[in-house]
Amino acid sequence: MTKYREILRLKSLEFSERAIANTCHVSRNTVSKVLRRANELNISWPLPDDLMTDDVLEERFFPKQNTTSANRRMPDYAYIRKELLRNGVSKKLLWIEYCEECRMNNEEPLMYSRFCYYIQKEEEKRSATMHIPRKPGQQIEVDWAGDPAHIIDPDTGEITEVWLFVGVLSYSQYAYVEGFLDERQKNWIKAHIHMYDFFGGVTPILIPDNCSTAVNHHKSDWYTVALNTTYHEMAEHYNTAIVPARVRKPKDKPNAEGSVNIISKWITAALRNEQFFSLAELNFAIKEKLRAFNANSFQKKEGSRQSLFLGEEMPLLAPLPATPFEYAEWKVATVQFNYHIAVDKMYYSVPYQYIKNKVDVRITDTTIEIFYKHNRIASHRKLTGRFGQYSTVIEHMPENHQKYLEWNGDRFRQWARQIGTNTYEVVNAILTSGRVEQQSYRGCMGLLKLAEKYSKAKLEAACKKALTYTNTPSYKSIKNILVTSADSLVTESEHEEPVKTQGITRGARYYGGKR
Repeated sequence: MTKYREILRLKSLEFSERAIANTCHVSRNTVSKVLRRANELNISWPLPDDLMTDDVLEERFFPKQNTTSANRRMPDYAYIRKELLRNGVSKKLLWIEYCEECRMNNEEPLMYSRFCYYIQKEEEKRSATMHIPRKPGQQIEVDWAGDPAHIIDPDTGEITEVWLFVGVLSYSQYAYVEGFLDERQKNWIKAHIHMYDFFGGVTPILIPDNCSTAVNHHKSDWYTVALNTTYHEMAEHYNTAIVPARVRKPKDKPNAEGSVNIISKWITAALRNEQFFSLAELNFAIKEKLRAFNANSFQKKEGSRQSLFLGEEMPLLAPLPATPFEYAEWKVATVQFNYHIAVDKMYYSVPYQYIKNKVDVRITDTTIEIFYKHNRIASHRKLTGRFGQYSTVIEHMPENHQKYLEWNGDRFRQWARQIGTNTYEVVNAILTSGRVEQQSYRGCMGLLKLAEKYSKAKLEAACKKALTYTNTPSYKSIKNILVTSADSLVTESEHEEPVKTQGITRGARYYGGKR
């Protein structure tokens, strides 16, 4: 017996129909039928007391009925088949209209489940499943073509493979093709941007292959599909929903799969004997072949992909956003003790409160954005040029670091000049000792602290003494002099005899006289 209770319970736990079928050892059609019937009857888990057994549920879901009575009106299959091809028309809507018509004619209508059952059986009699074409403007299928094209390096003769991106509107089969040097994510996103510009609009649904540029396989499982962050961001920008095709299920995107084969004949094969020496040259030739491909008449119906697109599908596409999507990469970084993160050997500041935390980094061609728990905490213009550059926002620094930043070389020199020439000479030597001036600011700040601790006079005396030993004294050498002989420096300064600037006075002894 079918496990109705278990099917409803597993559905409440958000299991897929495939997983429920495997667990309950029934077919997927049975699971779908039970869930659809439960939805019609507004029955869900947990069950009320009067529906606690499988027997009761079976009687409620699928009551045993006699053969259809004579006064029950059967559906008009030809009319239903035709109406289902129209946009927005569903079996549920047709059943409601059917019931209303039956009541107006005093006829007993079929239940919805029997209504759908007879429609299905009628289609089976035709030895074919019911084919309902895709609604115009509803979805785009995308994929990489299997066979690459080639370009030749004019200098070396080296042959490089070029991979063809294919995007197909499911209804009109209007196609877009462009060649790229690889199948990495940046080109994958760029291809979508160019495709939307080519179509001039957006569909609500986008069906890609189950590739790594679309799906994060590490975060996905059997039941849930985790989209690549950048790909999901692009979908949000264009207000479309991404529904990846299942692995090894080409029927999930039959138009893209079919167009890939056709395009291989129309484009790749047609260009096989031509030589191209640049990607731009190849894409120009592809563009010409694509124009002919879209304009070519259908074999089994009137018109072409282009005429069907322009006449029926293009007016139903959603408008493009005001600006195209800007490609961005996402990385995870750790905030260092200097409240900076490293991105491509460049360094960008974040508020110091986030030191040692992991942050998400969004990288575009122009900006670096830093997020912590989905909240943006910093934004920088992307640095270019030599590696090792810093982009620092003053507000990200601790208060004491902000004060330190207020000092510069000119200000240190001005301060030293007020103390004395020797101090000025020492400060200037320290500022010019490093590769860049900023490297010596700590040493100058140290001299400031020494002046506060020992007095300006002692600092000037210590600098004078240090200059007698070397022309490039350091903060450490000045500090050692002050620590070891601060008192003697003062004494020497106070008792130093004034220098006489005029004449020479010789005593009596010089001339042989008395003192």
